[in-house]
Amino acid sequence: MIGHGVTVLLSLLAAVFLAIGIVVRQRATLDVPAEHGVSAVMVLTLIRRPLWWAGTAAAVAGFVFQALALANGSLLLVQPILVSALLFALPLSARLAHRRVTRGEWAWALLLTAALAVFVVLAKPSPGDYEASLGMSAIVAVVCTAAVLACVVVALRSADWRRAVLLAVAVGVLFGVVAVLTKLFMHVLTHEGAATVFATPVPYLLVVLGVIAVLLQQSAFHAGSLQTSVPTMLTLEPVIAVILGAVVLGEHLDVSRLDAVALAISTLAMAAGTIALGRDEGAYEERLTAPADTEPAERQAASGTE
Repeated sequence: MIGHGVTVLLSLLAAVFLAIGIVVRQRATLDVPAEHGVSAVMVLTLIRRPLWWAGTAAAVAGFVFQALALANGSLLLVQPILVSALLFALPLSARLAHRRVTRGEWAWALLLTAALAVFVVLAKPSPGDYEASLGMSAIVAVVCTAAVLACVVVALRSADWRRAVLLAVAVGVLFGVVAVLTKLFMHVLTHEGAATVFATPVPYLLVVLGVIAVLLQQSAFHAGSLQTSVPTMLTLEPVIAVILGAVVLGEHLDVSRLDAVALAISTLAMAAGTIALGRDEGAYEERLTAPADTEPAERQAASGTE
């Protein structure tokens, strides 16, 4: 029980720092021109900004807490808890945009919190064998790669919120795969040692996919509001991670039928709350960029009246 509580606590800490990283890094992209949304220009611009590095540091801290949670906890427990990052990200973004969180948003946040509580109490995941077969891993790699490439290609031909959603889908898939690799990395590290784990392709795939996922995530932040991209990626990531955890690593839940029904309802409630909290598209950027956009107009109007 103590181990279960520590895993939950580490997962919540991961969610907090991931939320801070999301909001700060998204704010750092606000004045990047739209035509540079998925390009090296955006990357070179951001790496010169201390604000972006601060957000990246927070995101890295979140990943470290996630990895620590996965060292002893199952993907089936850790990943759904990370959805709670939205509970921290949206109020923080609203604060930075100088707007109040509405009663409706608080109601959905309460539902999401309650659903998370039910999930944490009832979820009793059983460990898998963590011996991914080469054939199944190859199939998963091909399917995920095709899905990500398709989303990116279509996103490059789209604009506004459509680009943000498509890139968020690609990010959700990639981070789901990253979560599975992280679980595998921590399992081998804790059971067989560093020499063994670094002799496998897991840590190197983890770095490559992690970098690609972060770059696409930054592009998704730039393409649309935080409310557009974040709910999509936060909802999809645990779904992909849980499915792959069951298919590739053999994880499963050891619960009764009644508990399984309650878990299914709580999972649907978490998805509904996450999506509903993110439906107010555009509020974040509009609040933050309005002063910069209206200042020239206000000056012009003032000079016309003189």
